[in-house]
Amino acid sequence: IKGCLSRAVEWGAIDSHDLRKVKTLTVDNSKVRYLSKDEEIRLRENLQTCDTDFLEVIVLLALNTGMRKGELLSLEWGHVNFENKILTVDFQNAKSGNTRHLPLNTQAFKTLKEWQQKTDEIGFVFKDKQHQPLKDFPYIWSGLLEKAEITNFRFHDLRHHFASKLVMASVDLNTVRELLGHSDLKMTLRYAHLAPEHKAAAVNLIG
Repeated sequence: IKGCLSRAVEWGAIDSHDLRKVKTLTVDNSKVRYLSKDEEIRLRENLQTCDTDFLEVIVLLALNTGMRKGELLSLEWGHVNFENKILTVDFQNAKSGNTRHLPLNTQAFKTLKEWQQKTDEIGFVFKDKQHQPLKDFPYIWSGLLEKAEITNFRFHDLRHHFASKLVMASVDLNTVRELLGHSDLKMTLRYAHLAPEHKAAAVNLIG
């Protein structure tokens, strides 16, 4: 509301407003939801018994690449380079507006290769029964979470899980930023608290 009123002042629609002294609400970005070891095990086990083939593929890709749901649903086979094991997120489909190239680890590569053999290998990677680009799958996703007994977890949190595991494996934050496609390191700093050993190592340098 404050932003809208400020813009109205700039445009000359109103002379002034009384919200200039209102402080912006500070959001604690350090609290990110990621899967515990037990939750990840249950999720993977239930994925293998899922009746919907594409769900296992799309979830495993999210876990291993950190791609957003929109980026996954707009993925085309032309964006996958199996020879070099690289997946390209086109700038038109990226939230940041920048193209990024993601290396495929062993599981992501194998999952995509097997999925390619099951599909027509043309156009979009994920399609519905009418061979149109898949739009969403909220009920299938919620059903998977229910079977795996996982609560308070969104599909987008798979992206947080990917980043969190990287940080806890001592991957530097700038590399995590590049993989996630964050334009600003500030967005990636929400995961910094997951690597307390980095702070310990830093102070030990002068200890």
